[in-house]
Amino acid sequence: MLHGLLGVGGAALAVVAWPVANGALQAQKADAAFFEFRTGEQVQLGQAEAAMATLDRAVAADPVAGRRLGRAEMLLAAALTPSLGASEEQRSRWLKQSQADLEFGLANAPARGVAWAQLAAARQAIDGPSAKAVAALMMSIDTAPMMEALWPSRLRLILDNQQFFTPQERARIGAYVVTNWRASSDRLWVAEVIRSPLDELFVRYYLRDEPEAQEELTRWLTHLKRK
Repeated sequence: MLHGLLGVGGAALAVVAWPVANGALQAQKADAAFFEFRTGEQVQLGQAEAAMATLDRAVAADPVAGRRLGRAEMLLAAALTPSLGASEEQRSRWLKQSQADLEFGLANAPARGVAWAQLAAARQAIDGPSAKAVAALMMSIDTAPMMEALWPSRLRLILDNQQFFTPQERARIGAYVVTNWRASSDRLWVAEVIRSPLDELFVRYYLRDEPEAQEELTRWLTHLKRK
């Protein structure tokens, strides 16, 4: 009897576990493309499309939040990489699917600071700067404030969406920028994010009460101009 129960249990477990295992197997096939996007290496359009196809199969096999968030990252990276050579129709389709995957994934796994930042970027890419992009950005900061790898992309989103912050959000953003500045051992990244005189003005505003920050920012900006 016990042996029979174990056999039935094992068969049932295999049936339940197969979609998870198959989803993981399919997702692993996209690892090379993920690595190259994340490290800034050149990715070919065909390689990206093949990775998306494997992630589609992974989602079909195991449509949980993690699989949707993984596909969203690939779609967003491809859509925001001009050198990939994708058409505008492809980019639009990828962005919309990425946004849908992120919204589904975050509804089921909300403590994902990276994914919230990706959702802010997707919303901005689709509709331009907006209060909806700001809402996702603020969630990213709330869920993972000290994730250093996100600081440059978050600062870029902050500068792009200035006009949509409420006074309360702007005060929180100011404190966040100062915290990043203080925690950084190398602040070159702050200067690298600045693209215009208006960007510089806002960064200087946020750092206005930070001792010697204005002088140091000037040094980093001068350093970049000399390169």
